[in-house]
Amino acid sequence: MEEQPKKKAIGFNIIKDDSTSGHGGFGVGALSLENMSPVFVDVEEGIAFVDMGAMHARSVVEKGIKFLPTKSEVPNGKPYWLVWVTIERLPEGPYYAGVTACEMTVDREIRRGYKSLPEHVNKMDKSLKRHIMVDYMDEKSKKVLREFLQQHDAGMWERSKEELKQALA
Repeated sequence: MEEQPKKKAIGFNIIKDDSTSGHGGFGVGALSLENMSPVFVDVEEGIAFVDMGAMHARSVVEKGIKFLPTKSEVPNGKPYWLVWVTIERLPEGPYYAGVTACEMTVDREIRRGYKSLPEHVNKMDKSLKRHIMVDYMDEKSKKVLREFLQQHDAGMWERSKEELKQALA
């Protein structure tokens, strides 16, 4: 019996602009991550920063860390929030359209951490779909994130939905 050749799997496509030039063929409907940025909130330090390495789990926070599936396995982990921020453009200018936060802890001493990969992927997807999901963040981290977004571009903050402003109030 002859072995059937395996079909090549279609992987996750990250495209810039419209690579299909409107032809409607292969690649149509692929997600563009061009307008998304990962923002880390360091809970203990009270700072926020962008690290594009998080798009592929290669951020400064994540490098050299083996992530475990349960939080209790990393009892001394330093808390972080990874916030997926998606920007949309209006005729008046860009605004923060999708903002979702994921919990993460890192213990550098034992090189272990906690994060739920399914949660991170789902929250990334929700941000791309223009959802605001930051209710479960602690108040200090919400304040840090709000100030970071306001300082990054006050116009973008002003044009953002009231839902985001109230969620981070």
